[in-house]
Formats: sequence, C-alpha cells, structure tokens
Amino acid sequence: MNSAKQKTDVKPVPAGMHTVTPHLVCDGAADAIAFYEKAFGAVEQMRMPGPNGRLMHGCIKIGDSQVMLVDANSDCGIQGPKELSGSPVTLHLQVEDADALVEQAVAAGATLKMPVTDMFWGDRYGQVEDPFGHCWAIATHVRDLSLDEIQEGMQEMFKQC
Repeated sequence: MNSAKQKTDVKPVPAGMHTVTPHLVCDGAADAIAFYEKAFGAVEQMRMPGPNGRLMHGCIKIGDSQVMLVDANSDCGIQGPKELSGSPVTLHLQVEDADALVEQAVAAGATLKMPVTDMFWGDRYGQVEDPFGHCWAIATHVRDLSLDEIQEGMQEMFKQC
C-alpha cells in the first residue's frame, strides 16, 4: 500500500496551525523573537539553533496565530527585507486596541509608518516597520459598513489624494 494513502492519526494541519502561516527571514531571528514579545505580546513556541549559532527555525504565537522565523543566511540564499531593500509584504494584525499596540510596538523599537486613523472600511488602522524590515498593519474593527458605504468612503479618500 502507498504510504501516502495509509490511514493515520496524524493531523495534516497540526493543532494551533492555520492554513497560511507567515515565515519571516530576519537578520537576527533570536533578536526578532525578543522584539515581537515586547512589541506584540508574542509567546515563543520553540527555537532550533544551528551549529553556527544562527536560528535554523523558530516559532512564536501572536494572538491565535503562529509565525515562523529563520535567520538570514546569504550563503544559503535566505535573504530578509534588509538584504532585499525592503519587502512588498505587509503582515496584518487584527487586535482589540490598535492604538495601544502601535504605541507598544513603537516603544519596543518599531518605526511608525502610518499613525492609527479611522479608515473608510470601518477599522482604526496604522502601520509600523519592525527593526528587521518587516511591515506590520495593526487594526481594530470599530464600525460595520456595507460594501456600498466602503466604496463611497474609498472614493472620498481618492478625491483627497
């Protein structure tokens, strides 16, 4: 029998994991874990240092979601945002109090990229960049709006640009 088709008690998606999990490359992944603990209240789940002291794999939990980390290592083709002059990816945190979390992240060493503001789609929303070059959007939903109301608000925003 093909082993891929054998019945097993092993869950294809382990407990605590979601379908999509970010895996961040950081120049100093161990330092990133410490930063995410201070900035976002992350809880370290595990870390696997390599023989050279670099972090081969780490995992933290922020809220109900896990984030994996690895140290940048250009010798192995593993590059983070700093080596690549930035990243087009933004990680989105949906939280109870965006204002407080942005303030906490900035106090921990993040750079404020966009102050928390009421947005046309019904969230208070802001952005920070962590010391490792990753952009984080932080939002709290404050108003339920219809799609028509959101589209109208978007049009108003573009008139001001």
